[in-house]
Amino acid sequence: MAYDNILAARLEKLITRKFCKSGTLKETRIFGGFGYMLNGNMCMGILNTTLMIRVGVETANTLLKEPHVRPMDLTGKIMKGWAMLEPKAISKDQDMERYCRLSVEFVKTLPKK
Repeated sequence: MAYDNILAARLEKLITRKFCKSGTLKETRIFGGFGYMLNGNMCMGILNTTLMIRVGVETANTLLKEPHVRPMDLTGKIMKGWAMLEPKAISKDQDMERYCRLSVEFVKTLPKK
């Protein structure tokens, strides 16, 4: 699987501009795509044209009620605590920043690996 290079560039710019001080976000290759880990935990990533975010079960359940947000399902089994954002959900930079912030804030609560 591949990832959208334009979306990856937008995400990298956002991470650099807004989240560098949030902890140690490290670029990684995940699920055949591109993403970021925070303190050794998977935080967010891109698969094809979707942004995957780790936000915890409660927040994910809330986000799934929003348009253009769907459960993360890569193998036929939904990954709880994650959400996949379709391009329309993140077409505006402020929307993408909101979703990324939710992910960073959640992953900061996880034990470091």
